[in-house]
Amino acid sequence: MVKGTNRLSFLVILTAVIALTACRDNVVFNEAQDMPGKTWGLSDVPVFSFPVDDTLNSNNISFSIRTGSSYPFRNIYLFVTTISPRGAVLTDTLQYNLADEKGRRYGKGFGDVRELTLPFRLNVYFPVKGTYTVKVQHGMRLQDLKGVYDFGMRVDRISK
Repeated sequence: MVKGTNRLSFLVILTAVIALTACRDNVVFNEAQDMPGKTWGLSDVPVFSFPVDDTLNSNNISFSIRTGSSYPFRNIYLFVTTISPRGAVLTDTLQYNLADEKGRRYGKGFGDVRELTLPFRLNVYFPVKGTYTVKVQHGMRLQDLKGVYDFGMRVDRISK
């Protein structure tokens, strides 16, 4: 009986490891940067640089933001600058809602902290190989945004 239980446990663990490994294979880049003092200052510009070797498959790019209850707004404006390996620059102005009209914050978490995924570019192809750089600056009226714990970026390859 113990031998059969060990075999079943081994199969369950092996399946879990394979599933977790398979999920990670599609992650091209995933990084978050902490905000000093849980405050995103206007001069605090997260910079994300990531290598691209695959110009055939498409990718989804998203941001993540972790905020606390001291964040003073329901939304956030972002100025996002993308620099290609050849030096081409593209700047976007984005707006995301972080809470509903009643102030209930979106995202996952418990207690004071909520983490929210913000889609940036979906089904995007990188035209050339090399290192891409993305810079993100908040575009809010206040110089310092209290209650922002960290800001991150993730690139996932879409398997065909």
